[in-house]
Amino acid sequence: MEDTSTRIRETLRRGKAYGIDTMVFIYHFEENPTYSPLTKPLFELIEAGEARGVTSTLSLMEILVKPKRLGDLAAVEDYKYALTNFPNLKLRSLDMEVAEKAAEIRARHHIRPPDAIQIGTSLIEGAEAFITNDSKLKSISEIEIIIMKEIIEKRE
Repeated sequence: MEDTSTRIRETLRRGKAYGIDTMVFIYHFEENPTYSPLTKPLFELIEAGEARGVTSTLSLMEILVKPKRLGDLAAVEDYKYALTNFPNLKLRSLDMEVAEKAAEIRARHHIRPPDAIQIGTSLIEGAEAFITNDSKLKSISEIEIIIMKEIIEKRE
């Protein structure tokens, strides 16, 4: 059986551009014991400039819900700072170009608007793969979809 860490590092290739779904950030910030073995090397690769990351400002909105609900203003500021200042991570706003690409993806694949926005953003920004834990997105053919759960649980 192959070591999980080795499998993850092989999956996350250097020089690649990754679209990153909101849950990846949430798992990382909350130090989720199941998914941290994937999020940690991903963000290390991006931070070192060995890969690029991109996400929609939609991620910022979704990430801030829980700390705002709890009144945790320090976490709100920490998350905002992390997303807007992380090296080699682009946080792209929803603009006309992304909206049109998202509409195209949504029309073709019948996915939810947030998913279409994230994937549309990733495609516009030149991402080669999209990292998520939503297996319903595997039908997307325009970009490689990496399902976190499959990488973590895969057995050789």
